[in-house]
Amino acid sequence: MGIGDEREKDAREKAIDDWLPITSSRNTKWWYSAFHNVTAMVGAGVLSLPYAMAGLGWGPGVVILVLSWIITLYTLWKMVEMHEMVPGKRFDRYHELGQYAFGEKLGLWIVVPQQLIVEVGVDIAYMITDGKSLQKFHNTVCPDCKPIRTTYFIMIFASVHFVLSHLPNFNSISGVSFAAAVMSLTGM
Repeated sequence: MGIGDEREKDAREKAIDDWLPITSSRNTKWWYSAFHNVTAMVGAGVLSLPYAMAGLGWGPGVVILVLSWIITLYTLWKMVEMHEMVPGKRFDRYHELGQYAFGEKLGLWIVVPQQLIVEVGVDIAYMITDGKSLQKFHNTVCPDCKPIRTTYFIMIFASVHFVLSHLPNFNSISGVSFAAAVMSLTGM
């Protein structure tokens, strides 16, 4: 590969980085990152913790909780180390790391299907869970109202999710993340 090819590849990567919402603006505040992380890490854990502790009991429950914390911390540390493990190159996306580890094409074939499976699965699980939560909230606030099927509440949540997904970047939803972080930490 010649110098011209290398410059052309760098120019293509820069154009993609400038276009992608996640890398187009790197001027966020640290507290926005804190809101997003608390929402992502605490939200699902807070919802599932009582169920897990009831099933396992106090002894095994605390052991599993501490073990999962250690694994999460170790994984986070490794991801931070790998973010800039090659001098002059940042791995901002998982597929870039996969391409570095497994090659240009094989890296995509290994990483992208796994990302899609996880993303689709998590989206479905959250839409169903949050649709049921909206239905319970509706039934609590308005017990005398005509019952509405769970499917409609799932569609309401999916519609809000659809609108939020079209915002340009995470900075645009920092208010939503702040509200979600407060609700996660206060147990609402």
